[in-house]
Amino acid sequence: MKIVKAEIFGIHLPLKEPFIISYASYDYMPSIIVRLETDNGLEGYGEAVPDEHVTGESFHSTISMLKHTILPALIGFSPINMEKLHQKMNELISSNPSAKAAVDIACYDLLGKYKQEPVYNLLGGQYHDTLTYPKVLSIEEPDLMARKAKNAIDQGYQSLKLKVGTSYLEDCKRIAHVREQVGMEIPIRVDVNQGWRNVSTALQAIKLLEHLNISWVEQPIKMGDIHGLGEIRQKTSTPLMADESIHAGEDLVEIIRNQAADKINIKLMKCGGIYPAIHMAKAAEYAGIECQIGSMVESSIGSAAGYHAAISRKNIISTELTGPLLFSKDIGDLKYDIPYVHLSDKPGLGIKVNEDVLKELTIQYDSIEKG
Repeated sequence: MKIVKAEIFGIHLPLKEPFIISYASYDYMPSIIVRLETDNGLEGYGEAVPDEHVTGESFHSTISMLKHTILPALIGFSPINMEKLHQKMNELISSNPSAKAAVDIACYDLLGKYKQEPVYNLLGGQYHDTLTYPKVLSIEEPDLMARKAKNAIDQGYQSLKLKVGTSYLEDCKRIAHVREQVGMEIPIRVDVNQGWRNVSTALQAIKLLEHLNISWVEQPIKMGDIHGLGEIRQKTSTPLMADESIHAGEDLVEIIRNQAADKINIKLMKCGGIYPAIHMAKAAEYAGIECQIGSMVESSIGSAAGYHAAISRKNIISTELTGPLLFSKDIGDLKYDIPYVHLSDKPGLGIKVNEDVLKELTIQYDSIEKG
């Protein structure tokens, strides 16, 4: 089985309402869908959701990298050889993880269809019986976030993720209002997205929150400051999760060395796809660190890929791939039933792509074929 054709669909996924985090506000999510075709007639789908603030890639740079560098070199390549695939992509270009993730995911989709197995069976089988996800709340006024949190619990959500990262005092007010509305027993995770910037501010904020039974605080300070994360962890009692500070395995080594996090947030778009994500989760398990598979607000394709990775690993204890719930139109059919997601046992990712919606949402298209 060899790749004979690659297609790139640059799309804009429409959001039901703006998605607001500490460093950006989105009215739609730009995404790049990759479709690979093999010489035995199979098609595999992958997805890239780049973020200039996190992965260093833009929508247009990712399309260009796929079109001119990565995909032409993979025509004639077998998607079965996953180790060689990643070696080849890494030799072609440094970094650019979301572009590599799109190819990785599409190849796993192909491999699952070729083997007639769901992707999770290629990763060790289904370890977890179920997968749940939290209600993710964007940054808004404290009273509004509290009302939305209460509504989410009434709808059946069992946990909440609060986006913060503005003034730390205002953030603490947001979190306290939510806790007052939902009670002390509902798990609340707090995602700062680097917004508190430095150690001293983060320490002040976390100490103000310690009586609110927060499940964990995610990435309170700027990415790259792993020593700072370690200092925060030593001086506070609330569990700490690293997100933007961990992209590749090398970052995990530094986090382990500095005892800088209780948990890590693995995102396929940051690390380059399913294959490196599984390796990172296993390395973290050896160090006693729990993992989450996080979201860059992907469609059903990227979200399903993350869930296949999550369900197969013992120490991936949480997920939050809720992008499809935020879109007014999605290109796939991943099944959500609050607070559970249901992976198909069909071959590959198990996602049926709506070609009409894909065409409707496409703003840029390119095709690479065997010459």
